[in-house]
Amino acid sequence: MLARLGKVIRKARLLCAGLAVATLGGLAAVAVSHAAAPSGGVLGVRLGGDGAETRLVIDLDRGATGKVSQDGGSGRVVVSLPGVDARASLQGSGRGLVKAWMIDNSQGSARLQVDLTSAGVIKRRFLLPPADGVSHYRYVIDIASANPPSATFISRPARRTTAAAAKPLPLKKVVVIDAGHGGRDPGARGARGFEKDVTLSAALALQDRLERSGKYKVVMTRSTDVYVPLESRVQIARRAGADLFISLHADAGADANTRGTSVYTLSEQASGRAAKFVSKDDWFMNTSLSGGDQGVRDILFDLTQRATKNRSATFAELVLARADPHMPLLRRSHRDAGFVVLLAPDVPAILLEMGFMTNASDEANLLDSARRTRFMNSIGDAIDDYFAQQGQLAAR
Repeated sequence: MLARLGKVIRKARLLCAGLAVATLGGLAAVAVSHAAAPSGGVLGVRLGGDGAETRLVIDLDRGATGKVSQDGGSGRVVVSLPGVDARASLQGSGRGLVKAWMIDNSQGSARLQVDLTSAGVIKRRFLLPPADGVSHYRYVIDIASANPPSATFISRPARRTTAAAAKPLPLKKVVVIDAGHGGRDPGARGARGFEKDVTLSAALALQDRLERSGKYKVVMTRSTDVYVPLESRVQIARRAGADLFISLHADAGADANTRGTSVYTLSEQASGRAAKFVSKDDWFMNTSLSGGDQGVRDILFDLTQRATKNRSATFAELVLARADPHMPLLRRSHRDAGFVVLLAPDVPAILLEMGFMTNASDEANLLDSARRTRFMNSIGDAIDDYFAQQGQLAAR
């Protein structure tokens, strides 16, 4: 009996110390179970990422809401989880931006304290419920460096600011706008113009709408009539740390009567293609995994992609709801496909077919500057809706 009990205890310990993975935002999250709570709300803590952005995952046996009391600007992050019991203090060494971390109990809450290697900001935080083979909750915190490495992207020159206005600004969401086609690739042809010109005009209008709000950093994959390879468009988004990617297009049809707006998100069938795309360029798995375990990589990729696809689908529905008053919607307006620009596993992305260049009414709407601007303003409203919704989910 004692021997059997010892075997059960040893098995339980192995399970508590086992490998688990979870990621979003392109960061590899490898289990680093420095300690695991014997019981109570907190099961363990895991870290992943690098010096630009680091992910911290708190495994929980129940749902929780988080309250931030220090956001990283002073070199420390403090988050409380009311109603969650740590039972035993957990602590461990860091990774990436995290120098060290500790979880203990404070005033009826599990309190996470994170010491950073340099000033940082909480880029996003959210709760993942049990899903996709994971039986527990995961409270995810993404911490980004306050001084990320500089990079060059195709974008409009920054507006000048006066010395009086030169003060720290709140962290802005990064939205990448991709004007489809360009340069030697004209795209669909209408009776009066080319797709590449319509998409560029629309992209510039959307950029103006977002920048006027002051809430976003906008990155353009192209801002002139140039050709940008499809894979480069995805990499521009990832290197920019994109929170959202929208690719603008205009369709063509065999029937000139076919018209309407539609939105594409990544299809289930394209998952394998996305994995090959990522593996080929090695721009997703850019952190070393313990032992180079391919099984861990596969699970990590799948978790990341599923969560990203859910966010993409949410954004697609918001876009269609806002676009409907301005442009007619194509029948079955939310569709899926394996387009290259949708393959990033960690950036919520949609491809918006604004209308049909081969339909006289759609083409007229897309070529009319005032109508096009109103249409893009509605897409800007959908982007506002999306981030407001994500913020509400993170605060729960």
